[in-house]
Amino acid sequence: MRQHTTSFEPVREWSTYPPVEETIRSESSLGWLRRIAPIVMTHRWRIIWSVIAAIIAMLAQILVPRVVGLAVDRALIERTSALSFFVIILLILGVARASATFGYRYGLYGMAFKVEYQLRTLLFQHLGRLSFSFFDRVQSGQIISRANSDIRSVQMFMAFAPIMAVQFFSFVIAIGLMAAISVPLTAVTMIALPGVFAIGQRLRKIMFPLSWVVQSRQAEIATVVDESVNGVRVVKAFAAERQQIEALARGAERLRWANLVQHRTRASHTPLIENLPRIALATVLLVGGLQTIDGALTVGDLISFNLYILLLQAPFRFIGMLLILGQRAKASAERIYEILDEPPGVDDRPGAIDLIPSSGSISFSAVKFAYGTETVGGTPGAESPRTVLDDFNLEVPAGQTIAIVGRTGSGKSTIARLLMRFYELQAGVITLDGHDITSLTQRSLRGAISLVPDEPFLFSTSVHENIAYGNPGATSEEVEAAARAAQAHEFILGLDDGYKTIVGERGYDLSGGQRQRISLARLFLQDSQVIILDDSTSAIDVEIEERIHHALKDLLKARTTIVIAHRLSTIALADRVILIDDGRVVADGTHQQLLEREPRYVETLASTVEEDQPWS
Repeated sequence: MRQHTTSFEPVREWSTYPPVEETIRSESSLGWLRRIAPIVMTHRWRIIWSVIAAIIAMLAQILVPRVVGLAVDRALIERTSALSFFVIILLILGVARASATFGYRYGLYGMAFKVEYQLRTLLFQHLGRLSFSFFDRVQSGQIISRANSDIRSVQMFMAFAPIMAVQFFSFVIAIGLMAAISVPLTAVTMIALPGVFAIGQRLRKIMFPLSWVVQSRQAEIATVVDESVNGVRVVKAFAAERQQIEALARGAERLRWANLVQHRTRASHTPLIENLPRIALATVLLVGGLQTIDGALTVGDLISFNLYILLLQAPFRFIGMLLILGQRAKASAERIYEILDEPPGVDDRPGAIDLIPSSGSISFSAVKFAYGTETVGGTPGAESPRTVLDDFNLEVPAGQTIAIVGRTGSGKSTIARLLMRFYELQAGVITLDGHDITSLTQRSLRGAISLVPDEPFLFSTSVHENIAYGNPGATSEEVEAAARAAQAHEFILGLDDGYKTIVGERGYDLSGGQRQRISLARLFLQDSQVIILDDSTSAIDVEIEERIHHALKDLLKARTTIVIAHRLSTIALADRVILIDDGRVVADGTHQQLLEREPRYVETLASTVEEDQPWS
């Protein structure tokens, strides 16, 4: 038997990557930019020097028209200055603008990608804290979409918005320089601004709901694809490929419609925003040309003025793009916040302590639980789902192996999920080693329990890494010993690369029995005081199962074990059998005792055990 430590030491090696310390603001009434500000402001110095570089680039650009105008007047017409002097100034301005442009683009794009990394990491960390109830009701495609395309939309806005803001700042300075040349011409230039503003406001109001619809329908398509890939065996078994294609086509048609409306809206508004200033340009050419003929303006001043108008068109072109990016980012951010605002459901309570495993005694006292009763956003569910466990009581002494037997839907697997605190109870108390599990940290609680589920999950990595998932630091010899105990060593050696073989998606290139044996090998490699076997050998043939049980008997010594049983051979591992029905314990004793005195036990076995398998 292992030596117990005096403090909690997790088997798993924790990542050296630091967690994201900053998070979004919790006040949902704030605007999306104010909510994300704490994350953005972690890069304040990068933003500051990037904006300074952008201003330098903008100033260099704005000075070019004025220098060109002076060159025309003084070097070409009046011939009072050398043309080479103005050429040198333009070269200096060009180098300054190129260097500053590189600086601010490098800084702002780097900031945007860092925010994307932080936001994605923050979202993934929060997903890891959410209870099973969240994943029971939210489609995986929705989560994948928000973790990818929605975060990318926010990242694009973060990269381009500051650049566009500087462009609008250049607009203000350019207007000032134009006014210094000619106030009347500047007033003519401003004629188009009210129309541009009105169209921009209308575009902004339309684009937000459209962007939300587009992002939502992209998530619907992601869900269809995800389900079609993960359920490909069911799809092919029912020859339902056309049905899935039709489902994807319906989703694509809905997305196409939303995209067309979005782009039609953009196509009907953006040309007006971009071309209204050109009306002002034509007017300026007319009025300015007449003033030049009359001598009120010099040729250089008119050239400078027209160059400034051309510069002003860039901010007008960016208005439509900025509005679209902004509304799309706002819609995406709101979808991301929906997940980040989701309460964990199961969380460590203030003052939670680490469990230091000593014996492994377990107690269920007046436990009541029903799926789907968790609140969503603080609002209780409207339905009253069927109670799975009701006044459930069970005592499991330390070191004892019990088998839990019951009909399908009687709550057998729920017992394991509640013990590991995957869900919160509606009533009652569960204790481990005398500690209420709600007073323990989840990490230490789950570190003290090894679970082998009835549907083993394998990651798309090597067999070695799958076995060592709960103990990444395990040596090859330890992994091989665990595989031998789980009767998996021989078939693993028969794979193309042995323990280095990369298993396919969810391990589906292996048989069900092979996946279960790899899952059992994980169990043998861990050193947990409490073990839960949830029908973990259901896909393994009898001969191999017998050898696994022989190895399990050695492992289970001095450990508390809960066996969720369907096979009689698995029930034989138990010192004690618990029969549950309607969410309660209805019988408790040895297998032979229950056979002799409990008809419901016999009926349950008859409904779950092969007819040719003996009962004693």
